[in-house]
Amino acid sequence: MALSRRYRPQQTEPRIQARWQLSNTYKFEMQSEGPLYAIDTPPATVSGKLHMGHVYSYSHADFMARFWRMNGRRVFYPMGYDDNGLPTERLVESQLRATASQIGRQKFIQQCLRLGETIERDYENLWRRLGLSVDWSSTYRTIEDGARRLAQASFIDLYQKNLAYRQEAPAIWCPECGTAIAQAELNEIERESEFVTVDFHLQGATSLPIATTRPELLSACVAVFVHPDDDRYRSFIGCNVSVPLYGNQVPVLQDTGADPETGTGAVMCCTFGDATDVAWWRSHNLPQVSVIDRKGRMTADSGMLTGLSVPDARRQIVSVLEEHGLMVDRRRALQSIRIHERCETPTEYIVAPQWFIRVLDFKDRWLEASDRITWHPPHMEARYVEWIENLHWDWCISRQRYFGIPFPVWYCGACENITMAPENELPADPIETSPASECTCGAVCWVADTDVMDTWATSSLSPQIAAGQLTEGEPKQSDFPMSMRPQSHEIIRTWAFYTIVMSHHHHGRIPWKEICISGWGLAPAGAGKISKSRGGGPAAPMAMIEKYSADAVRYWAAGTGFGKDTVISEEKIRAGAKLVTKLWNVARFSEQFLQGYRTSGEPPPLTLADRWILARTQRLVNRTTGFFRNYQYALARSETESFFLRDLADNYLEMAKRRLYGDTGVGTGGAQYTLDHVLRTCIHLFAPFLPYVTEEVNTLLFARNGESIHTSAWPTENPHLLDDCAETTGNLLVEIATAVRRYKSESSLSLGTPLNRLLLAVRDHALSLSLTEAESDLTSITRAQNFDVVLNNPLNPGLHVILDGEIVTAAIEALSGLPVPCLRSALF
Repeated sequence: MALSRRYRPQQTEPRIQARWQLSNTYKFEMQSEGPLYAIDTPPATVSGKLHMGHVYSYSHADFMARFWRMNGRRVFYPMGYDDNGLPTERLVESQLRATASQIGRQKFIQQCLRLGETIERDYENLWRRLGLSVDWSSTYRTIEDGARRLAQASFIDLYQKNLAYRQEAPAIWCPECGTAIAQAELNEIERESEFVTVDFHLQGATSLPIATTRPELLSACVAVFVHPDDDRYRSFIGCNVSVPLYGNQVPVLQDTGADPETGTGAVMCCTFGDATDVAWWRSHNLPQVSVIDRKGRMTADSGMLTGLSVPDARRQIVSVLEEHGLMVDRRRALQSIRIHERCETPTEYIVAPQWFIRVLDFKDRWLEASDRITWHPPHMEARYVEWIENLHWDWCISRQRYFGIPFPVWYCGACENITMAPENELPADPIETSPASECTCGAVCWVADTDVMDTWATSSLSPQIAAGQLTEGEPKQSDFPMSMRPQSHEIIRTWAFYTIVMSHHHHGRIPWKEICISGWGLAPAGAGKISKSRGGGPAAPMAMIEKYSADAVRYWAAGTGFGKDTVISEEKIRAGAKLVTKLWNVARFSEQFLQGYRTSGEPPPLTLADRWILARTQRLVNRTTGFFRNYQYALARSETESFFLRDLADNYLEMAKRRLYGDTGVGTGGAQYTLDHVLRTCIHLFAPFLPYVTEEVNTLLFARNGESIHTSAWPTENPHLLDDCAETTGNLLVEIATAVRRYKSESSLSLGTPLNRLLLAVRDHALSLSLTEAESDLTSITRAQNFDVVLNNPLNPGLHVILDGEIVTAAIEALSGLPVPCLRSALF
């Protein structure tokens, strides 16, 4: 079957995709030969439509998977969907325009499951169409029974090792989502606020001015703190002051955490306004007054503010303070606040029983683990280290939601003893079942834990879940570490960190050998990062694929390396489409000379141009292989593209064209051999980036027995084809051709215009022999009717190109610096 005149990716790519699926091209075979290369694929969060940022980052992992597969690795490349937890819940609530509590637990869970299945089909369709070389038989969902069982077994194991514990303590709380969250789920922003200064009075007329950005918490004030070295307030230490409006007495205490330069230097400690309040409450054993409830409204302990939202309460208390003449000062200020990354709601601190995983006691272990993992790019490790160094909380894994992995836990209603579900009954839903046995106290009054686990508590087990797919059963110690984790940089503090935590706590090992951090896909015109929950940005991935081809989109994704953000550029996608067309056209031109051609034994006699491009091809193979092995796929793509367009398409084909057509009397064998080797190498080097067009070209032009290019061997450098002298002299031929093209362009002539005469004047005898040998190639690329090489030219030393009597260039560097024996060895 011949290559068609035009390449039509809209018809070709789905056909090839179906062929891959039918032939199980990418199916992992456990018993096949070769070292294992296991990828801890990011399980996409089911929270909206995939966007070009996902295409960008997921393509990067696929480039590496395809490279290692062609290098003889047994590539295990699963796909997962993170379809339990808050992100999916919020999507369902948004679509139904109702909260989970309004819908009801069971109905809400069913809606989440139904929507998850629909969205996951859309995700899979896009990933297949993009050409991800995933083994789709190794797909998992974090809400399915296998993942639920593993997550619950993980929790029980941690509890038995005293690495998971339950504690009633202040927890970071999102009023919008109605749940506790972890430190890693916080973002910090600055917003316009104001410092409100009020006087706290001692007995008598003495007052202590305090500036606060949270006057609504006055009723929760349990102490005032000053710095021990602040002379202004040293006499107040140990005294009691009266809280404005509320009148209760609170102590003035000293602590170096009070900043004399902030506000008035005196700080009220409320339960709880921020992490500092929590720290002071603990270290100074202070009482607790809860004035904000789980919905973000003021409790009865706030008195006049009862029932108001926090913003309304702030406005109300300021108004009352002004009305009573208790406000000393009021000024605008920038306030740094922490918001929930999912919904961007300011968070509070709520006291409630929560489950935690111990991480603070192991900071040295987390840093040591990072040192044993290779980071791509290396500077991304600094983000991880900074996160570890600034950890202040153990990992809170309780979520007061419905759709997630339940804690397999019951509490005795009589003595509050904790019991766990037995392993053979996992996964367990404590709301649906109860222990059959009585408590050790003799009571049979079990109360289910109604919370669910943080979604990261499941997705952080992705290596174990994937390993279960790998071995068709429980993960084994020998499955760790996996080879590579690809992920985005904003979840280093969550997914990367938590996975390292789980792997250490369960196995005492690192989870993977390499971690590859992708950047973001940015919307054009500085619009910033795009996200699923915000609609996915201006360019829908499937629309871009249908318009330009999957290969063109992948070309864009390969333009920048790991760790770098990139703008979603339709112009660069169009450039990818042009490259695909160029590759097809070069293959189609070559088809007439290579159809049925098979090399055997030693290469035929080769011209200088043949030896030049064959040598450069070996250099290309060596360099691109090195780039890939160092996870620098963008450099590999750039080098391959430059070689293909400049060396092969623009120069070699033009040099060899007359020989290929048999117009020179030199013979076609050398040109055929060279074109076969170079084009075959190019499509193999392009295969990780442009899987569809390279598959089609390989099938129609090179493949034997229908083998896929993606399961064939990666090119290796042939040392017998390395030739420094031919490479150097061949570069000179390219310079001559470039000078001729420039001459034609400046003379307003088309590049195909024949030249009457091409005269090369040189002073070096060996060089003249080389150029004479290259006559057919030079006349082919320059369209010269007459060709001469003149020795002992009267011009300056070096090489000069004379066209029709005119010196086109007077400074093309010659080979006079090379030893003559080397030149001669290049000729014979």
